[in-house]
Amino acid sequence: MSHFTGKVAVVTGAGSGIGRALSVELAKRGARLAICDVDTVGLAETEALVRSQGAEVKADHLDVSQRELVLAYADDVAAHFGTVNLVFNNAGIAFTGKVEQMSFKDMDRVMDVDFWGVVSGTKAFLPHLIESGDGHIINISSIFGLFSVPTQSAYNAAKFAVRGFTESLRMEMIADKRPVKVLCVHPGGIKTNIARKAEQVEGLDHDDLAKQFDKLARTSPAKAANVILKAVEKNKARVLIGADAWVLDKFVRTSGPGYARAVGAFSKRNGL
Repeated sequence: MSHFTGKVAVVTGAGSGIGRALSVELAKRGARLAICDVDTVGLAETEALVRSQGAEVKADHLDVSQRELVLAYADDVAAHFGTVNLVFNNAGIAFTGKVEQMSFKDMDRVMDVDFWGVVSGTKAFLPHLIESGDGHIINISSIFGLFSVPTQSAYNAAKFAVRGFTESLRMEMIADKRPVKVLCVHPGGIKTNIARKAEQVEGLDHDDLAKQFDKLARTSPAKAANVILKAVEKNKARVLIGADAWVLDKFVRTSGPGYARAVGAFSKRNGL
């Protein structure tokens, strides 16, 4: 029997990347799935993959930046399955550009999906997770939630915020003796389409940015999903994914604030 057998798991951003890999791996482990995404084509493909594993699945179009829709979605999922055990707040987007070049609208869009989407998903499902008596919230931050880089200020801000929010939530669940475990995930470079789907300020080459990301992304979504699920089984508070994540985390912790100067110099040399 798998740790996930018979449990109801919700995965946002399930249409591709880590979200799709998590959905498939959970299906293999006997979970019942509620998957959602704004990409209906990708979501349908994930749904077919999950069904091919013999898993029960409910697939819905959902924009996690729309809070009222997320709240209604949580109630709908709970009514459909009768309970909710795990929520993977995975949906995310990226945007590249320097602070002085970005509009407030650009920043708001990243925060609305990457941070507020996580908050809404957590708040919406938390009562159902508590009621289940066996809940688990898994919020996807990033290695960029542990250190910052130029041109990613909005993404950094959102992912740092996810980290702080999630760590505080875990403390609250422990202090209040709630039956809900909490995990914060920090992936490094994962081979997903996030860079190809990302937008950027005027003047930057989209394809060139995507190619640069592809060179750095060494970990497969399937590998990431397995690392996440193992961390869930072990009730870890935090998990890093990929050798790059481990190296960069150690670099930041050992160099302290000085890492900013080193990263800034590297970025200047490489025209970033």
